[in-house]
Amino acid sequence: MKALRLILGLAALGLSACHKVQPGPDTPAAGPVLPVRVAVAVAEPISIRLEVPATIRPAERASLAAKLTGTVATFPFGLGQAVVADQVLLTLNAPEVQARLNQARAQLAEAERTADRARTLVEKGVNAPDSQRDADDRLKYAKAAVAEAEAMFANATVRAPFAGVITEKHLLPGDLATPGLPLLVLESTEHLRAEGTIPEKAAGNLHPGDPLDVSLDDLGTSVTGRIEEISAAADAVSRSVLVKVGLPPGVARSGQFARLQIVTGTEDTLLVPAEAVTRFGQMERIFVLQQDRAILRLVKTGRTTQGRVEILSGLDPGERVILAPPAALREGQRVGVLP
Repeated sequence: MKALRLILGLAALGLSACHKVQPGPDTPAAGPVLPVRVAVAVAEPISIRLEVPATIRPAERASLAAKLTGTVATFPFGLGQAVVADQVLLTLNAPEVQARLNQARAQLAEAERTADRARTLVEKGVNAPDSQRDADDRLKYAKAAVAEAEAMFANATVRAPFAGVITEKHLLPGDLATPGLPLLVLESTEHLRAEGTIPEKAAGNLHPGDPLDVSLDDLGTSVTGRIEEISAAADAVSRSVLVKVGLPPGVARSGQFARLQIVTGTEDTLLVPAEAVTRFGQMERIFVLQQDRAILRLVKTGRTTQGRVEILSGLDPGERVILAPPAALREGQRVGVLP
């Protein structure tokens, strides 16, 4: 009897233990119900864009060179300094040009006196009229010589052809300037363009005046410009066409890297709000709402446009995704949709 009681007791204890470890059907639902916002994944046609590297360049750029030989007398401007149109940038010390101008002016004064005297003698009948014509011709020659000397002397002063900034400076005060030697480079800051070469096939539908988006990588922004120039001929080697896109003032700087975005067509793309995608290491995740529960999905994303992300895989159109999922949200957890 004692042995029988012991066997029955052990059997009852085993049944009790088995009953305690049996999992309940709602185990994943443990935890509080989290309120969430949701959005529907929609498939929409978006533009297919071809991105082409470009460089920001000024529409006005001048490399100023000397027109006569002389030493730099004054050059008060430094790199990056702004100047206005017709402002004196530098002066050259050219004493021989000044001497030539003084000589021409002296010869002009003498020619004027000779012409006046010849006119007086002709009026008195002392000299023939031909002497007055000769004196007038010499006066005209002297005036032309003065004009030439003044024009040459004016080249000793270099002025800004337009408003801009100095981007290159090749000489300093005291250096010798010779004709054709670059002195400085001036670039306009008021009118900048993005210049790049695009495939001739993509350029077939582009025309001057058309709007074109330009992405500025340094700023992480995109601006819309207008095509100002398109090369009439494609490059025979690269089969590309040079395009220059005018930009709004104040959005870029000369030499900056950019990308021209050319629309080549449209395609259907699955889009969700960018705040629905979270990242864990190298993984991109989205929580999908199914029967009041949050289901974790691994997805692959593409482009981001206007606050929405392209989903390449891992999601179907029409599914509801959770926006800005809380940090406490777990797979299979019950959630409540906020109105």
